[in-house]
Amino acid sequence: SVLADVSKGLPALMRASKVQKKAAQVGFDWDTALEALPKVTEEAQEVLEELNQQRDPAEELGDLLFACVNVVRLCGLDAEEVLKNATEKFIRRFTAMENAIILDGKALKGLTLSEMDVYWNCVKAAQKSDAASR
Repeated sequence: SVLADVSKGLPALMRASKVQKKAAQVGFDWDTALEALPKVTEEAQEVLEELNQQRDPAEELGDLLFACVNVVRLCGLDAEEVLKNATEKFIRRFTAMENAIILDGKALKGLTLSEMDVYWNCVKAAQKSDAASR
């Protein structure tokens, strides 16, 4: 099999990318990330169906992650690095949100998700504005 030599000991994101690269070498691949992106939407819809039916979404969530890794790979990026950067960005935004809440004399635990979302969106807009001005 084309995929037999992909080590099972690799981290999951790396293994998914290597499996996809091997499949691509024999022509089983989209040409662009734009062509692969609808698969992400399709898999997200299948997760939604599982959740709506109150079934275990684990398998469909795995398919969704796999499809996302494929789009990342087709963009010429490393899934591990992309996820690491997204996690760090989340931490920065969450910390800034916490600080803004404290500055307003409030406690994070006392707010609803909707109230936190207002702070989140303000922080997100401010960070995007800062990044754009650099």
